[in-house]
Amino acid sequence: MSSSQTAGHLIVECLIEQGVELAFGVPGESFLAVLDGFHAYSERIRFVVNRQEGGAAFMAEAHGKLTGRPGICFVTRGPGATNASIGVHNAFQDSTPMVLFVGDVGSDFRDREAFQEVDYGSFFGPSTKGFAKRVERIDDADRIPEYIARAFATAMNGRPGPVVLVLPEDMLRSVTAARPLARVEAVQPWSDPGALRTLRELLVKAQRPLVIAGGGGWTVQAAQALQRFAENWRLPVTNAFRFQDTFDNHHPLYAGDVGIALNPKLAEHVKHSDLVLAIGPRLGEMTTGGYTLLEAPRSAQTLVHIHASAEELNRVYQADLAINAGMSAAARSLEVLSAPAEVAWESWTAQLHADYLANLEPQALAGLPAASPRGAVDMAAVVRTLQQHLPEDAAITNGAGNFASWVHRYFRYHGLAKGHKTQLAPTSGAMGYGVPAGIAANIATGRIAFTIAGDGDFLMNGQELATASQHGGKSIIVLLNNGMFGTIRMHQEREYPAKVSGTALANPDFCALARAYGYAAERVTETAQFEAALLRALAADTGTLIEIPLDPEVITTRGTLSTITKAAQARGSH
Repeated sequence: MSSSQTAGHLIVECLIEQGVELAFGVPGESFLAVLDGFHAYSERIRFVVNRQEGGAAFMAEAHGKLTGRPGICFVTRGPGATNASIGVHNAFQDSTPMVLFVGDVGSDFRDREAFQEVDYGSFFGPSTKGFAKRVERIDDADRIPEYIARAFATAMNGRPGPVVLVLPEDMLRSVTAARPLARVEAVQPWSDPGALRTLRELLVKAQRPLVIAGGGGWTVQAAQALQRFAENWRLPVTNAFRFQDTFDNHHPLYAGDVGIALNPKLAEHVKHSDLVLAIGPRLGEMTTGGYTLLEAPRSAQTLVHIHASAEELNRVYQADLAINAGMSAAARSLEVLSAPAEVAWESWTAQLHADYLANLEPQALAGLPAASPRGAVDMAAVVRTLQQHLPEDAAITNGAGNFASWVHRYFRYHGLAKGHKTQLAPTSGAMGYGVPAGIAANIATGRIAFTIAGDGDFLMNGQELATASQHGGKSIIVLLNNGMFGTIRMHQEREYPAKVSGTALANPDFCALARAYGYAAERVTETAQFEAALLRALAADTGTLIEIPLDPEVITTRGTLSTITKAAQARGSH
């Protein structure tokens, strides 16, 4: 290693020092010096070339979710950065650590609206309240180690999230003798001892307590400590929206997930609980049922909110007790909180778990023939087959759409406490997330990656199958094809019944498309065909796409499209 090198090489050295082994991105002339650095250090760090910056950013975000350390993405200026913004927004809403590096115009062209120039501070800055935690431009190559170390610290500390670093092209070509700084670790705010005493008093007084766990910052050890806390106090535990692996769904204390289309009985239990202990989630719109399960700004339930970010506490909900603590520190504090020999809510806990188990049993969908009460392909049975054959450490990924409700309701996620993160899903509701997330999970870990997608969702980032084939990644994709943007059509029928506009889709031959990318592919039209198709996919050397044509009537796990239309017509919607 020479005493001096180009700034582009130093950036790669700094990433290696931070423990980065994988970076994702789409090349651009603005950061050729960094690409040369990846070439020079190719035995220590791998640059995965994507086919679109949105897919690259989603892969980096998924990698951040899997590891708890910042996922890394490199894109070029202007169009590259704006394409990648969807992944940055997702990382922000999901509280995922991530660093986006943007190659930029040279310093001598800055502020002239040069080719593809964008003001990234305005576009991504904290003032947007939805993109990056921090945006910085590195103008001095000697300060690269400082900026990268700060980016990692910012991405991981407090509420995890994305950071954007802007790299002027001329700076990257300059020579520097600066050396990387040491690996940055997240700082853990600890629970206040006085607050823990108050929490114990609130628990002892409760009759119907409930835990909602989720958000970013969880580790295997923290999840294990949370499980011991719940066991000590015999508490029912729910998981926040799309954080369904925070607590093991197979555990007898598990009560279900609190999110879109949640179990109606669980919704009532949340409303009637007298103490809600929210550990980690920011209590956003999806987890609170549009701020109705817990009314904002003061909930009817006694609310204890534990969060890693002091700024998040009392921002939307005025908690009865707010505790600023990282998830590792919080869970370790809770597991040693002494529990009484007897608690008043044993039957309450048992009832919540029983209601969760009952919700795993599908019902017939009104309006479908008696011979096939859940459609030609029974999706509940498909998910049971997945449960039977996917290994415990499989990564389950999805984008956004009603299709995801099948795994959200029926799949029992193995918890992080068992050693692996098993759910990768966008709380931001971003379509197109599942395909690149599954590929990234497989490339990064070698574990089985299963993705459920809709026809509209798949074509948002289906091009990343080319990335999988190029870089030795594979995933199993079940694509539900109903010829429409199903979620929007459902809402459309509810608000404007029988007036279809903008939601119908003309689709390609998905199996032929997948094969063109190097995936195996087959079409399943009957429930009985699925198990054999899945077993073939698990045994295949390549990724596999399994297309399932789905009756448009089968729009949710609980109802059909026509029942929604008829109900809307009956009440005279529009």
